[in-house]
Amino acid sequence: MSIRPFRDIKRRKTKEINVGKVKVGGNNPISVQSMTNTLTTDIKATIKQINEIQSEGADIVRVSCPDEPSSKALKEIVKHVDIPIVADIHFHYKRAVEAAVSGASCLRINPGNIGNIDKIKEVVKAACDNNCSIRVGVNAGSLEKDILEKYKEPCPEALVESALRNIKILEDENFNNLKISVKSSDVFLSIEAYRQLSKATDYPLHLGITEAGSYMPGSIKSSIGLGTLLLDGIGDTIRISLSDNPVEEVKIGNEILKSLNLRERGVKIISCPSCARQGFQVIDTVKILEKKLSHIKVPITLSIIGCVVNGPGEAAMTDVGITGGKKGNNMLYLSGVQSEKVVTSNMIEKIVNEVEKKASELENK
Repeated sequence: MSIRPFRDIKRRKTKEINVGKVKVGGNNPISVQSMTNTLTTDIKATIKQINEIQSEGADIVRVSCPDEPSSKALKEIVKHVDIPIVADIHFHYKRAVEAAVSGASCLRINPGNIGNIDKIKEVVKAACDNNCSIRVGVNAGSLEKDILEKYKEPCPEALVESALRNIKILEDENFNNLKISVKSSDVFLSIEAYRQLSKATDYPLHLGITEAGSYMPGSIKSSIGLGTLLLDGIGDTIRISLSDNPVEEVKIGNEILKSLNLRERGVKIISCPSCARQGFQVIDTVKILEKKLSHIKVPITLSIIGCVVNGPGEAAMTDVGITGGKKGNNMLYLSGVQSEKVVTSNMIEKIVNEVEKKASELENK
């Protein structure tokens, strides 16, 4: 059971490409990405982190390949993971060729930074030979010199011109299995650049506010920037850039999509901020339940409301709900209907059992 969306987001129609087994663009779900921060040459640690990122709900993982040992390490890494790997390449075309041969599903490059046309042709050939897509990754902090001189500073028009120039380089080589990003650490610059780019091309767009900062400010900046674009129907795959554990990036990315009804995965908790009316400690309860229910993958709504002011109304629209009552006698709701009274000491165990039961029912449908 879930609340009917006030409105559905009409997504911009884009081309469909493949990033390994994940389809990006077209009518496909918006995918969530993150990036490892281990040394790629530390194969064991990188595999471990990739699996942790995937377990949290990522669809695609990016891995940096700054040198030959890193790009060649991908060959062993991809054997032990079950998620498409994007190789992050800057400047040296040989790293891109090596990564494609080693099993990367996508190459993140700026063709204009790769070098002369012969080097670009080698990268394109390696991508074609190994069924590898390409992300043209434009960043406000690394624009081409002539574009920066033309516009005097990073601006939406500069980012879009760089993107279109790099797209043309690949299209001139008859390569169009690609997606684009125009990232900046400035929210407004990013939003306007993506809006302009969405009108200039129908390739799928990878959204992100780059170098967004630490967990709290980075999550807020990303939510505002990506949320605005997603509401406009712009965006086919997203990455939250945080100075934090990559797993946290995936959590925030999924929450952004869930809040816009663009993804259904895991338990969606609706909870009150708590006040003097609460019949139990709402904040502590929610924190405990978030951890205990993190393993649930199917979409379930859960309302945790401390009193009867809004509790029954919220519970009527969720799969499982609890409303605080007097003297620790709280009311449990199942599928919007009152079920039984539950004392506070047994409440968390009861909620976890009911959510897991509901998850099992949905999985077996």
